Amino acid sequence: REQARLKAAVMERDTERWQTEPGFAGLQRVAGADVSYVKGDDASACVSLVVLGYPGLEVLYEDCQMVAVTAPYVAGFLAFREVRFLVEAVERLQQKEPGLSPQVLLVDGNGLLHPRGFGVACHLGVLTDLPCIGVAKNLLQVDGLARDELHREQIRSLQTEGDTFSLTGASGKVLGMVSWGCSLSSSKPLYVSVGHRVCLETAVRLVKSCCRYRIPEPIRQ
Repeated sequence: REQARLKAAVMERDTERWQTEPGFAGLQRVAGADVSYVKGDDASACVSLVVLGYPGLEVLYEDCQMVAVTAPYVAGFLAFREVRFLVEAVERLQQKEPGLSPQVLLVDGNGLLHPRGFGVACHLGVLTDLPCIGVAKNLLQVDGLARDELHREQIRSLQTEGDTFSLTGASGKVLGMVSWGCSLSSSKPLYVSVGHRVCLETAVRLVKSCCRYRIPEPIRQ
């Protein structure tokens, strides 16, 4: 019920002026957020929030904290296990360095590309009221999407940096976009989806503009 209530607040459209400007003029700060676990211990995690300047992608702020994760993992509800730590990281930043508050968050995870259309990027976006984008390294197989031969063939068809194709579920809804980053040496693309207060086209363009390697720099850092 809580997930459905929050999902109703998701905005799948651009809400900021910089999102529609050529070259994202007016965008100065892009953040990356991630929760990673200690190997062999799914109760100990490192929560990271990094803010980069845009377009130079220089690091302006870093916050890294070890936390004890107590909520169990339940498929489709990962955000309820992790998101409070990410929200706390954003709040620490806004209290300590309000002038470095990000204008958009890139999250290592999914947004609308989720069994109920509300992944961690949507959840974090709604709770912080910040534009948010999900950037995943692997395909979440929902709504008929699968890592089958057709999907592999579509990936092989990506020939140049910045190539994309849409992820359309069996429902007919476009859930995200497969994007080739800035490294053709990698055989693995990225799975970009809307989190909050951004449209998919803008999300993909921004992720591409933040890539120096396969993983966009805010998340890589």
